[in-house]
Amino acid sequence: MILKTKELSDKQRRIVEFIRGFWSENNFPPSVRDIVAGCGLSSTSVADYNLKILEKKGIIRRHKEVSRGIELPPLSRQPNSLNVPVIGLIAAGQPIPVPDNDTWDISANAETIEVTRDIIRGSEGIYALKVKGNSMIEDLINDGDIVLLQSVNVVENGETAAVWLKSEKEATLKKFYLEASGKIRLQPANSQMQAIYASPDNVEVQGRVIAVIRRMG
Repeated sequence: MILKTKELSDKQRRIVEFIRGFWSENNFPPSVRDIVAGCGLSSTSVADYNLKILEKKGIIRRHKEVSRGIELPPLSRQPNSLNVPVIGLIAAGQPIPVPDNDTWDISANAETIEVTRDIIRGSEGIYALKVKGNSMIEDLINDGDIVLLQSVNVVENGETAAVWLKSEKEATLKKFYLEASGKIRLQPANSQMQAIYASPDNVEVQGRVIAVIRRMG
């Protein structure tokens, strides 16, 4: 079931979103008076009129003999998963060439991966990259895994980031450190590999790693 909110009035959409949010925060439905207050309606009769329309459309269920008897069918509630775009490949080893900076255009790639909302913890601007190489294996990021990143251009020292090296036109996944000397150190999580050093004007942070999805087998 797809909730066709375009078929609803603005008032009815507000009511549905309020019910959904109330359910999410309280784990029980709102009363009609809650809806009046939360949606800025003029009276309970206005709320009741619009609730009847929503019920007729199958968007809500009402149990009039039960207090707070308003129910959103499970498929009408906020979905617990969402599709995240997989926008390319990132090296966890030596940097690898990518065509150009347009590689990072999230809207340009149709491939997606489904993840649960608890993984991203409310973060916005989330995208995914496939990992190539073993430089981050001590952080349990292995060749073939998928990393979820938040699109940011600044990270804290020690955070794992997707970094674009401008002059080389290469991308890499490493721990980010700004050294006292002013140089950027891109540190692998593999004791057998050497760090990459670069000047700040050659480094563009493209995202912060927030989760890893393991490749099985």
